[in-house]
Amino acid sequence: MLTLRSLLVVAVCTSLAGVSSTASAQGGMAGMRGMDHMHMGPEIVIPAGAIYTKADVEFMQGMIAHHAQAIVMSRMADSRGANAQVLKLSKKIDQSQIPEIQIMQKWLERNNQFAPDTASWHHVRMDGMLTDAQLTQLENSKGVDFDRAYLTFMIMHHAGALTMVDDLFKSPRAGQEVDVSVFANDVVTAQTGEIGIMRGLMAKLPPK
Repeated sequence: MLTLRSLLVVAVCTSLAGVSSTASAQGGMAGMRGMDHMHMGPEIVIPAGAIYTKADVEFMQGMIAHHAQAIVMSRMADSRGANAQVLKLSKKIDQSQIPEIQIMQKWLERNNQFAPDTASWHHVRMDGMLTDAQLTQLENSKGVDFDRAYLTFMIMHHAGALTMVDDLFKSPRAGQEVDVSVFANDVVTAQTGEIGIMRGLMAKLPPK
């Protein structure tokens, strides 16, 4: 039986199928399969008797990179003429994801696993993360063009985070450790809500 969380993730991702072809350019990198541990640190070793799994560690490591890129994207808004509502949202995303990165790093350290820093987004591409070309497009945009690009790409980015959570809970025994479970469900709640806000802001933008 599908859980409410799974139904919510499926519904949101399905509703995003119509997001512009530019936003879908990243295509086939699904969830934790996008993790390149050659750049993330040493091989993951799960100690005997641990209540967490390799998928839990990969999720936390990958979400650090995912959050870090969202912060980089959001900090562009202030200098690129974003409208007041987009700017407010970008600051919310920036300010909320910094402490979440710290939570993930502390969890990894507490479990004697490698905790990547925020520079890891340069080397890892998780589901929904922007390509270099998309980042350049966003960086070179101004005013309403920035608003449109930021909202389009951040909706894609958030949808990728929801896919990562869904992949986590589909992995055998993963997402059962209490801190991982609480954090992953908080990601779904926060980012589903923000997707709704962003879709509303997109509808208010003037047509191209």
